[in-house]
Amino acid sequence: MAAYLSDIEIAQQCQMRPILEIAEKAHIDEKYIEQYGRYKAKVDPALLKETDRPDGKLVLVTAITPTPAGEGKTTTTIGLADGLKRIGKDVTVALREPSLGPVFGVKGGAAGGGYAQVVPMEDINLHFTGDFHAIGAANNLLAAMLDNHIQQGNALNIDPRRITWKRCVDMNDRQLRFVVDGLGGRINGTPREDGFDITVASEIMAVFCLASSITDLKERLSRIIVGYTYDEKPVTAGDLKAVGAMTALLKDALKPNLVQTLEGTPAFVHGGPFANIAHGCNSVMATRLALKMGDYTVTEAGFGADLGAEKFLDIKCRMAGLTPDAVVIVATVRALKMHGGLDKKQLATEDLAALERGIPNLLRHVSNIKNVYQLPCVVAVNRFPTDTDAEIDFIIAKCRELGVNTVLSTVWAEGGKGGEALAREVVRLCEEEKGSFTFSYDLDGTIEEKITAIVRKIYGGKDIAVLPAAKKQIETLTKLGFDNLPVCVAKTQYSFSDDPTLLGAPEDFTVTIKNVKVSAGAGFIVVLTGDIMTMPGLPRVPAAEKIDVDENGRISGLF
Repeated sequence: MAAYLSDIEIAQQCQMRPILEIAEKAHIDEKYIEQYGRYKAKVDPALLKETDRPDGKLVLVTAITPTPAGEGKTTTTIGLADGLKRIGKDVTVALREPSLGPVFGVKGGAAGGGYAQVVPMEDINLHFTGDFHAIGAANNLLAAMLDNHIQQGNALNIDPRRITWKRCVDMNDRQLRFVVDGLGGRINGTPREDGFDITVASEIMAVFCLASSITDLKERLSRIIVGYTYDEKPVTAGDLKAVGAMTALLKDALKPNLVQTLEGTPAFVHGGPFANIAHGCNSVMATRLALKMGDYTVTEAGFGADLGAEKFLDIKCRMAGLTPDAVVIVATVRALKMHGGLDKKQLATEDLAALERGIPNLLRHVSNIKNVYQLPCVVAVNRFPTDTDAEIDFIIAKCRELGVNTVLSTVWAEGGKGGEALAREVVRLCEEEKGSFTFSYDLDGTIEEKITAIVRKIYGGKDIAVLPAAKKQIETLTKLGFDNLPVCVAKTQYSFSDDPTLLGAPEDFTVTIKNVKVSAGAGFIVVLTGDIMTMPGLPRVPAAEKIDVDENGRISGLF
């Protein structure tokens, strides 16, 4: 049946439960629920302080390096949660909210797929509860107050050439990457070079997702650096007296959102930073809430384990005091054959030689989780009809050599039923295999030492090459006392290296560091490599061209 219906058609057939019923399943009293219609709600974070429930087990879902063949990480996360529910576990799922950029760009919707989705799918993929709009408004209020301060006499002595804060919009719009604004004479502002980021790349999004309370949110917002003075001192949102108003815009958005899977499992969907240009995890508050409300919480981190999982473990877990009990690494035979050099059109035919060339990618991710972070893990293979038994057996044998089990997953076609075997292995890992969680680097090293540790230990590279501009930036940030922060590496998601054409598990490569800046509010150093853009563009044929609405308001073509 799944083969003949699109994701949105499957989602629209679902008989959703009223959200109060889902809240009851998640042990949330009605007094903490703010309903957004019948099937969406926000949860009052006061529940975190007032519940005496202990934390459940935390399961992180990550994946191999992405390819156009697809891996199905979000689908597996949702299907695993439904599988855990089917085997009798009290479970919640914690996910990011989709950005409108990919929804209308290349990827389409991001609420899972097939029979493993969160619903209402259309709402989640579009405006949802307005969180991203609030984040964009807070970002742009700060930008407006910054330029207004300069216009009204510039008491803080801000150098317009050293402004680092950009405006944002949650849309892929390359035309806005570099703009000149403030034109039209003195009354219309100070002319300067400016630009836009996509909302999910805004530091406000990172702050929002790492904040543990409104008080913590305000403290983080006040530390955001928007630029530098003529004598090179940082200027913050606190200096501009913008923090109270920004918090007012964000206070309701900060409450985690509650929805459900197709099978009625409670799902907290909240926040959505990109993992190739930010830390790529849902909000700390939603994760903590999910842990309190279930005996098992399944969450995911964006892109491959070298990006999302590295940042989840080295940044989010470090800041929030979280420790995963198990990690799932998602792979497909098709994607591994692409890492082995096959074209997308050749993936339907058995090719053990290509699989052998591509499987080092999976094995490096597995080794990183097991040997660098010292966490128990399992490989989940999303099985496609074209996968042969020989290809599956080959993956199982290679993973077994690393002491890691492989489980087949058919959640796209079968929902939770197709995730039961994976659920049983995850429970076994949580109950029988205790990890000794370790970060990949210590905070007391220099900025260069921390970047080098990630490149060598996680990416498998040889060294880093720091360009002169980045070297100067590192010196400045070190003088300002920011060298003790964790690092958030922005790089291509398509390779362990900073070169998207180097597939598989490349070795002896050097990662070039082009720019280094501080996200002082989020609490990490951002390291830009390769040709990373903080404002994506639309493809030749955007997904938006296929989306439509009929006279009854029913949306089609969203995914």
